[in-house]
Amino acid sequence: MELFLKTIPLYPKDFYVRLHLVMKRVMEGKKGHRLGMIILPVAFVVVFSLSFLVGRYPVSPFTALKILFSKVLSFFSMGKLALSGWTSAEEAVVINIRFPRIAAASLIGAALSVAGASYQGIFRNPMVSPDLLGASTGAGFGAALAILLGGGYFMITLSSFTFGLVAVLLAVLVARKSRIDSTLSLVLAGVMISSLFSSGTSLVKLMADTQDQLPAITYWLMGSLASVKMKDFVFAFFPIVLGLIPILLLRWRINLLTLNEDEAKSMGIEVKKLRLIIIFSSTLMTAGAVAISGMIGWVGLVIPHFSRLIFGDDYSFTLPSSALLGATFLLLVDDIARIISTAEIPLGILTSFVGAPVFLFLIIRGGRRNEN
Repeated sequence: MELFLKTIPLYPKDFYVRLHLVMKRVMEGKKGHRLGMIILPVAFVVVFSLSFLVGRYPVSPFTALKILFSKVLSFFSMGKLALSGWTSAEEAVVINIRFPRIAAASLIGAALSVAGASYQGIFRNPMVSPDLLGASTGAGFGAALAILLGGGYFMITLSSFTFGLVAVLLAVLVARKSRIDSTLSLVLAGVMISSLFSSGTSLVKLMADTQDQLPAITYWLMGSLASVKMKDFVFAFFPIVLGLIPILLLRWRINLLTLNEDEAKSMGIEVKKLRLIIIFSSTLMTAGAVAISGMIGWVGLVIPHFSRLIFGDDYSFTLPSSALLGATFLLLVDDIARIISTAEIPLGILTSFVGAPVFLFLIIRGGRRNEN
């Protein structure tokens, strides 16, 4: 390493030392994290499978497995092969009710976790969450406005998704007009836009009918998957996947954004373009998730911390593991919401009960580690 530093005097030695540490961390991570990357997918598959057995209508594990396997066979063989031995009610429960909900919980949990981890990486701030730039509050305003105007479920979803994107677009446009630091101006613009849409939601709630519209708006803002159908899952699937793919492909570059911006540029990284791609992709995922589930907090803030506790700060591992952890976590929370009472508790309440104490523990644990 010393010989390397002496023979390439183009940049300060500190730069090469930090680059060496980043590359060393990446290489060591590939050896040390294999077990974790095996356990997480297995845990997700187990929770995903067991979730089909959770609900008020009892369906045996073998029956649920036969129904799902039959659908897979009929899909690939164009209906030539099929199994039997269950009632139409059991098939409706597994395919039309539980599958869309379980698939949506997995997709939304992964999307919010990856978006949160991405934001925390590019802004170099562990307190950042997916709603930093106003995507969630914009989506909440769009849904509340659609409910006020008497729109149907599809109109509520579409309005929520549209205003979520509009909120972030406004934050980016305001930040581009600012003369202060680009990162700081983007965060401040996001906070102001978020506050603006939050005030708009409050105004809509004030104008809403107290018998029907206001309860519907309040319940939507708490977050729930109780009404999710297959068409809702499909609606959210495409924007979430379109946002997820570029982030996973560029995940190793986020490691370089944790360095000083000048150092990242010296390595050939177009920082502004990369940050814009990550922000757009994360916003697309957040808006797609919030549009069908409502506002589910804490997932995008807490789960990336768990991922870093297990895999460290290498985003080559942090982002995939955040997706798996987030999907598994939201599946478990949704399962609890389905069985804890006859009237389902909104997911936003349950994630707050779990997320807040865990985050306090992480803060205390981190403080003690720094003292040592």
